[in-house]
Amino acid sequence: MKTAYLYIRVSTDEQKRRGYSLPEQEDRLLKYCEFNNIEVKGIFREDYSAKTFNRPEWKKLITVIKSRSSKDDKSILFIKWDRFSRNIENAYEMIGMLRKHKTTAMAIDQPIDFSVPESTVMLAVYLSVPEAENSRRAMNTANGIRRAKLMGRYPGKAPLGFINLTTVDGKKVIVPKQPEAGIIKWVFHQLAKNIHRVEDVRRMADDKGLKCSRSYFFKLIRNPAYCGLIPIKLSSREQHMVKGIHDPLIAETLFYEVQRIILTKTKTVRKTDNLKATFFLTGFLTCPLCGRKMLGSFSQGSRKKYPYYHCRGKCKTRISASLLNDSYEQELQKLVLSDKAVDLFNCVLEDWNTSTQKTEYLQERRQVEKKLKEQELFFSQARKLFVSSVLNLDDYKEIKKEYHINSKGLRGELEDINVKLMRIDKQRQQVGQPIVNILHGFSEMDATDKKHLVALIPPIKVDCHTKAVSLDICRALSRILIPVYSNI
Repeated sequence: MKTAYLYIRVSTDEQKRRGYSLPEQEDRLLKYCEFNNIEVKGIFREDYSAKTFNRPEWKKLITVIKSRSSKDDKSILFIKWDRFSRNIENAYEMIGMLRKHKTTAMAIDQPIDFSVPESTVMLAVYLSVPEAENSRRAMNTANGIRRAKLMGRYPGKAPLGFINLTTVDGKKVIVPKQPEAGIIKWVFHQLAKNIHRVEDVRRMADDKGLKCSRSYFFKLIRNPAYCGLIPIKLSSREQHMVKGIHDPLIAETLFYEVQRIILTKTKTVRKTDNLKATFFLTGFLTCPLCGRKMLGSFSQGSRKKYPYYHCRGKCKTRISASLLNDSYEQELQKLVLSDKAVDLFNCVLEDWNTSTQKTEYLQERRQVEKKLKEQELFFSQARKLFVSSVLNLDDYKEIKKEYHINSKGLRGELEDINVKLMRIDKQRQQVGQPIVNILHGFSEMDATDKKHLVALIPPIKVDCHTKAVSLDICRALSRILIPVYSNI
């Protein structure tokens, strides 16, 4: 009596579209074995793609085949060759491996007599047709996605901060989802400030409620969908941007500014970078004895390390970095704005508050109010369709849920904008207060900002004994900055 193993496979896609089922295949194979007096040694069922043989149940079947005696002839039965494989190259390789273990693969609906040489032609046809179907299906899918992108639609699952919805007329769109959309908007604004590392911003966003992995976050901040653009690849190195039909979370200028910061790696140095933060005067100090440039390094003491600026020349001059940094900061704090500069800055701030910030916030408020009205109109139409029995209960509940979520987020944004407008009005009332000590926040700056400021106002003379520092103020800065003790 002949023996065989039954292999039954469906893919999820085929199961939905064509109605294949595991029980139907199993029933046909069992009847075939009963009619041909074949003993069934095992049945292997799985729901997996046939693009490769990296399938759980197939691996188990091969393990069983290899464990049996190589003297016995064995068979693997399935309905059609597309159940076996959809890759002609892998299929031939697997058939060769099975022959080494005296095992024959056979499709009951597409039988092949391997003893006849011409049958290999039919085998090639049976194996190539499924692969051609897969290639055509993949091409049609790719073309469909491309057409959708050209129309400004975002195909597939919506990115974080958006949600997939179907409009009343059946069109699929993505709309902002709160609170994630608000947090992502905040993320881009933080990155554009260029004061935090990307990882630090990700952690702060996670604390606010944006839950995603580190790798997904880095993809998120590079996704142009957030500024309303849909990328279409023209080649491996070139892509074209299409204006999307969905509402963007941020402006295009903000998105490209963030990309510039990420790609050019101009992010500021971490505050925890102890070496650069401690020796921010490096490159600007000259030795008071030999005139060489002074470098910074730590010297190991009995209990801890101590920072020093030192000269590499023969003089071996060494000055405590902490004392010299404090002396430089004290000299900076003696500089204040002149009266004319104070008047000019007050005018600039007043103009900024009234003409720029307030205009931006008012525009944002109008946009939010517009979106809120659109949400209310959309939900009103859905209610009418539900009352007239056009929309079923489940869809209506889903739309109602999304409406409440989106409306709550938009009302929160509206409240935040109103608070910002109130703050601007308060600032306008305080414009008359003088802005004089603009350099008193030097100690709170990070290493990069300190370096920039030291480059504008470098130290020129250093006293080895008193650790006093003199500042070099250029002619342009001397017109707006004056020492606090000066009578000018």
